[in-house]
Amino acid sequence: MTEKARKNELTGTISSDKMDKTVIVTVERLEKHPVFQKYIRRRSRFKAHDEKNECKVGDKVLIRECRPLSKDKCWRVVSILERQE
Repeated sequence: MTEKARKNELTGTISSDKMDKTVIVTVERLEKHPVFQKYIRRRSRFKAHDEKNECKVGDKVLIRECRPLSKDKCWRVVSILERQE
C-alpha cells in the first residue's frame, strides 16, 4: 500500500500581476535564529501560473507545485483564499 506523493502547497500574497497568466506570490515564514533564538521573518518569491488572470495584487492565494511550465515557473494558483478590497 503505497501512499500517493503529496505536492507542496504554500500560502502567500500576490505582489505582482503584470505578466500574462503569471503572478508573483510572496510567501513569508518565521525562522528561529540559531544563536540568538529570536524569530526572523523570511520571504520567498515564486512565479505561479494563473490561467484565467483573475488574481490581483494583495490577494491571498494557495499555490501548489507542478511540472515546470517555463524557465522560472513551476507553481500553479489553486484557489484565492481572500480578496484585497
